[in-house]
Amino acid sequence: MLFRFHRDRSAQPRLLRRLTLGAVLLVGLVPAACGSSKTSTSTSSASASTGTASTGTAAASACAKSSLPLHTSGVLTVATDSPAYPPYFENNKPANGKGFESAVAYAIASKLGFTPAEVKWTVEPFDSSYAPGPKSFDFDINEISITAPREKAVDFSAPYYVNPQAIIVSSSSPYAHATGLAALKGAKIGVQIGSTSLDAVNSEIKPSSQPQVFNTSNDVVSAFKIHRVDAIVVDLATAFQLTATELPHTTIAGQFSAPGGDKWGVLLSKGSGLTSCVDRAVNALRANGTLAALSHRWIASAANAPVLR
Repeated sequence: MLFRFHRDRSAQPRLLRRLTLGAVLLVGLVPAACGSSKTSTSTSSASASTGTASTGTAAASACAKSSLPLHTSGVLTVATDSPAYPPYFENNKPANGKGFESAVAYAIASKLGFTPAEVKWTVEPFDSSYAPGPKSFDFDINEISITAPREKAVDFSAPYYVNPQAIIVSSSSPYAHATGLAALKGAKIGVQIGSTSLDAVNSEIKPSSQPQVFNTSNDVVSAFKIHRVDAIVVDLATAFQLTATELPHTTIAGQFSAPGGDKWGVLLSKGSGLTSCVDRAVNALRANGTLAALSHRWIASAANAPVLR
């Protein structure tokens, strides 16, 4: 059976918007018709402050619940695929608020002013979510990596999660109890050629022997099954799928951050009037620590994928 590794083994980071205040600097360069330069500077500063405050107020007003352009009036419609797997959703019930992405969706909804009862879930197949055209939802949350080709057809929020790398070992392996990446230096590690996992192994684990590289994902899994390697490194989303289906009696020894991790964003229709508001909500959840707490709760702890350094 050919097992497909996570849909987005590589992804291009999204360029975040940046605001500049260059116009404010130009004000100070214009000669004053009367009064001192100090007065002009003070006036300019006051104008800049007022302008910034006005911009912030306008943005907040545009994101007021009553101003949001919703698919269905009074309801926030959120999409994901079916079945919905843990640790991103629990018991295949996105509406129960359990699982990382379900919890993130409700946190975003709360920032937008919606109660849980005002959130409606709908099914959207993964491959259809980023296709061009109108959508039957307000936003979709489903392990969708932000890529340049997709951004031509749909909008994405700021990333709510960066998919790290993970190490799969036999449940009976001494490596199953590793407390840090240094403990894995002696392991024979298998990876797929051309994947970000290969770079991650070399740059972060730095094993004493070269990792064994295989042509396909199926070859990697087969090598592990016949004990040709002690461990395999894949992205974390793939690790959850493999240990739940293809590789019984295995465990995720841990996850680790590494170059090449792909960024997941909330998906919206192209040009959606909700995009900037969802973007603000995600950034606020990152800034106040909510995203980190939910990741720890549902991925690192509940899914038993400790962070290794």
